[in-house]
Amino acid sequence: MKRSTRREFLKRVPPAAGAALGLAAAPYRTLAGPRTPLHQKRWRAAFGLNGFMSSASKHKKSYPIWEVLDFAQRQGFEGIELVEGWPEGPYPSPDDDRAIAALKGLYDRYGMKIFSLQTSSGEAFDPDPAARRHWIERFTGWCRLARKLGCECIGTWPGGGLRGQSLEQARERLIDSLRAAAPAAAENGLLISLEIEPPFVFHTLEDMIALVDGVGHPAFRTMYDPSHFDLMNGGRGKPEELLEKVGVHRIGYIHLTDTDGTLRDGGTSKHLPCGDGHVDIRKSLEMLWRGGYAGWIMIDAWEIPDAYDACLKGRAAIDAAQAEFSGAVPKRQ
Repeated sequence: MKRSTRREFLKRVPPAAGAALGLAAAPYRTLAGPRTPLHQKRWRAAFGLNGFMSSASKHKKSYPIWEVLDFAQRQGFEGIELVEGWPEGPYPSPDDDRAIAALKGLYDRYGMKIFSLQTSSGEAFDPDPAARRHWIERFTGWCRLARKLGCECIGTWPGGGLRGQSLEQARERLIDSLRAAAPAAAENGLLISLEIEPPFVFHTLEDMIALVDGVGHPAFRTMYDPSHFDLMNGGRGKPEELLEKVGVHRIGYIHLTDTDGTLRDGGTSKHLPCGDGHVDIRKSLEMLWRGGYAGWIMIDAWEIPDAYDACLKGRAAIDAAQAEFSGAVPKRQ
């Protein structure tokens, strides 16, 4: 059997998707088409507002929120992950029901589910116990807000330095804080997904496994992002090797992106549209499928010049994989 290349794979978008990746450069309004009913899908496609926020900031692009939501609706995305501060202002207080209703209503009008919120967790491993308690209180509030917005997940990012402590101390403090916060997520019907990145103090296979297993709560898992896993696996274009070691059962939800195995301007892993980097996206998706992953796959367009293009290419990869692995499209011989 001839193994298809990732570019060939990304071109095999099923008819139900309404558009092939080869059309992704066309205006998005020409690409809308019928989608598979949600109840027949194992995966649900979403994208993060962080991609539009960072593209606007780094590349001076303009992404009016109404245009972003119109794009999402026309392309059949089911969900969106919010990021604090974009398009405007911080998250509402969990007690401000009027502001929450207004925010949720905006996305409801476009048929979009807010499936997750991005949050920070640097304070969760602060050496100061008061700072850690403050984070637990804030996180509990974010969980209440997420429930009111209709979320199913909540993402968190443990950035920040060691601040005079050892790595082992920081990891144990993070585990303790997350263990204390996990019940609040469960009570609000949420799954926590912790994303660690190559520049973080926590950036190894051992960290990921120790954190998930150390917290030991069914509402807590880690995040799979091929760009981060690639760099943590030597930047060889084989992030699925690290995914296999971590185990699909430890994955909360997915941030889908390609990469070239480098850091972007000394910051986090360089994100590229699916098919534009050196990762075989199909291999990652196949491992997730065979491992039983079900849930949200979010297109992460962090600092990509054209966030719309990245979303279209990521969506094409998801559609092609889901159709192939479910047997809707025969494998190419």
